[in-house]
Amino acid sequence: MADQAARIDLLRSVQLLHDLPEADLGSLAELCVELAFPAGSLIFNKGDPAAAMYLVERGQVDIHLPDQGSRRVSLSTIARGEYFGEVALFDEQPRTASASAITNVTLLEVSRSALLSMLQERPSAALIMLRTMSSRVRNMSELLEDHVSKNAVAEFEQQLTWSDRMADRVAIANGSWAFILGLVALTVLWAIVNSTGLVGRTPFDPYPYVFFNLVLAVLVGLQGPLILMSQNREHATERAKAEMDFAVNLKNEVNIQTLVRELGEFRLETIERVEGIEQALTGARGPRSS
Repeated sequence: MADQAARIDLLRSVQLLHDLPEADLGSLAELCVELAFPAGSLIFNKGDPAAAMYLVERGQVDIHLPDQGSRRVSLSTIARGEYFGEVALFDEQPRTASASAITNVTLLEVSRSALLSMLQERPSAALIMLRTMSSRVRNMSELLEDHVSKNAVAEFEQQLTWSDRMADRVAIANGSWAFILGLVALTVLWAIVNSTGLVGRTPFDPYPYVFFNLVLAVLVGLQGPLILMSQNREHATERAKAEMDFAVNLKNEVNIQTLVRELGEFRLETIERVEGIEQALTGARGPRSS
């Protein structure tokens, strides 16, 4: 049997239970049951009564649509630390898919009765779970309803202040040949103007051009922070683009899973109808042959 701490860690991996206090998780862990299934065995079948969710302690579980005359349709693979069947904690509807053990599997069963017993002892836990569920529904609704394919760079630039734009212009200017050639030209001109006898008057910054060195030092001192500010914004823009890419990929994954499930259901329905037509044709031919 898994010890209490391991069970609590496993329960905490469930997003629905993640925010529960340690005491509530401990109370629920005491009510859980550990189950073992050999490789290839059926954990539950589609249409079975649903009264518990399962957390995988060891092994792998295949969630699939049951065989009906052809290769079964696999929906997902659940590995150690993951869970499945959580809807059964609140919904008394039959199972919508089957689950089979790919390898030797050890599961932690959280039954509806165990959860209700814990909630009766600790009513405050129900509010935490409801808050978590509401947050998941809201986030998923926003993800599916909103268009996530946006221009992250354009949206980020709209929020820039005048100082941010100035820092970007300085960074762009410092990385150009125009700045390099301009600085070289200024240095040559400064040396000519401050050379004795070349312009007919006493130079205001004679060699070794102390004032010019001070100006360059101030310029370099200002350039560093401005360039770092621009680089930090570049990194923030890349993070925004990465978050947007993740949202797009997540939405695509949800849509693909929906399509796979619907195609699987459509395939099974088609097979059932074809078998029904074949049986009808066979029954219709029987009386004629006799």
